[in-house]
Amino acid sequence: MNRYVLRPASWRLPLLAVTAIPALISALAVMPRTAQAQPDDYPTRPVRIVVPFAAGGVADALPRLVGQKLSEQWGKPVLVDNKPGAAGNIGMETVARAAPDGYTLGLAPAGNLTVNPILFRKLGFETRDFVPVTMLAASPNVLVVNPSVPARSLKELVTYAKAHPGQLNFASPGNGSGAHLAGELLNLEAGVKTVHVPYNGMATALNDVLGGQVQMMFGGISTVLQHVRTGKLVALAVAGPHRLPQLPNVPTVAESGYPGFDVTSWYGLVAPKGTPDSVVRKWQKDVAAVLRDPDVKQKLDGLGLEPVGSTSQAFGETIATETTKWRAIVHRANIPPLQ
Repeated sequence: MNRYVLRPASWRLPLLAVTAIPALISALAVMPRTAQAQPDDYPTRPVRIVVPFAAGGVADALPRLVGQKLSEQWGKPVLVDNKPGAAGNIGMETVARAAPDGYTLGLAPAGNLTVNPILFRKLGFETRDFVPVTMLAASPNVLVVNPSVPARSLKELVTYAKAHPGQLNFASPGNGSGAHLAGELLNLEAGVKTVHVPYNGMATALNDVLGGQVQMMFGGISTVLQHVRTGKLVALAVAGPHRLPQLPNVPTVAESGYPGFDVTSWYGLVAPKGTPDSVVRKWQKDVAAVLRDPDVKQKLDGLGLEPVGSTSQAFGETIATETTKWRAIVHRANIPPLQ
């Protein structure tokens, strides 16, 4: 129920008006606020999905694919608005500050909701500034090494790393990224010391692993698969809860001796806090239907993504669980705060 506060006025009300106040308060209590009032035919104008990264790549392709299907269904454009910068924080702040009227949503990668609020000293948003709408899709990471590394299994890699502490490097697209934290978690669980080398993006990180300047990395299946198939990279383990159909002979990290190891990248939709529940429900319901479309599922598979379409409540629970998990890992790994 929406509550309104009637502030005292500097003038006196006529007696009739005073006696009418209780009825007025009752009427206001059941009236939706203007910003939250939504017609039955929502949306009535274009809607935008803010993507906190530059155009290109999985994080950009996913909302464009879903947005196109929703545009066809709703008869109104669903536009992607790229707001890159500051490890995705600029785009997330844009969503947090947008009007909660249902016409601005944001693509939220896992790290931006669960890791960045822990690692960054100053952010223009907090996780509580968003309403979880739905988890769109998930993508398990794969541990790959340059073929020059004398290891063809995770066990052999750990043995080599223990014999050569500090001599193996792992790449990531930046401090605080999923690939960075996956490498730190492996260090903790396996009791090894490999050195993190952060890059400004996945493309440059991947290039140096391919070139042998850095020995290994955790990367999304869509990023590393073609190079594994051509022999330019060697896949040692899947960092998710199950093996991948694209790499059926590659065991999970958990199977390789580290139970519970799970670093799965995921992408969700969030809305500014205060967005009407009716809008959140419509987005969740319609997006879930889009993700069940055979054509969409086929295209997501090509991107290395598994469709999800969770409820708002389930997505919120995932955010809370992952935040608790990564806070503990950041503390154990002594990862310093970021600017």
